[in-house]
Amino acid sequence: MPRTKEFDPDAALQKALELFWERGYEATSMADLVERLGIARASIYATFGGKRDLYLKALERYVEQGDVVEPLSQPGPALPAIRAFLDAYVAECLADELRRGCMVVNTAVEFGSRDPVVSRKVVASWAEMEAVLAGALVRARAQGEIPAGKDPHALARFLLVLVQGVRVLGRADPDARRLRDAVDQAMNAVQI
Repeated sequence: MPRTKEFDPDAALQKALELFWERGYEATSMADLVERLGIARASIYATFGGKRDLYLKALERYVEQGDVVEPLSQPGPALPAIRAFLDAYVAECLADELRRGCMVVNTAVEFGSRDPVVSRKVVASWAEMEAVLAGALVRARAQGEIPAGKDPHALARFLLVLVQGVRVLGRADPDARRLRDAVDQAMNAVQI
């Protein structure tokens, strides 16, 4: 008869997510995971697989928890929603005392393209954000909030790159003026 787990796998996954987010993949050892999760190495392997498997599960959880694009899909004026979305990213960066940044961006920087599975997860996260931004910008154009000649998909790619840049700068040097000025200029570019 299989033994029942003496720990909560969901809580352990959340602790792993926090540790990987703080330190990254390479700087987190199995010993670090054992200590932070408070469970035996064998239990980690039996429940989650190896360190890479656990990292992938933690990254998936991070993406699922961060539903920041949902307000962009709501009916009504789109530009205020886009502005609020961008402002929320800046506010989150400025409030991050640990300077963890975004786990997806951190993963992209740490792994690059050397792990195709990890790269697909990063790209999928960005593609989802880009699609939601494009949808909001299509709505903005249809409502006359941006000029008819603007390409909502190109603007969505521009804003995606801006947001990821905000995350990188926020991790290294969260200068409020720099980040807010970037958002101001992006909103000007969208509307002109």
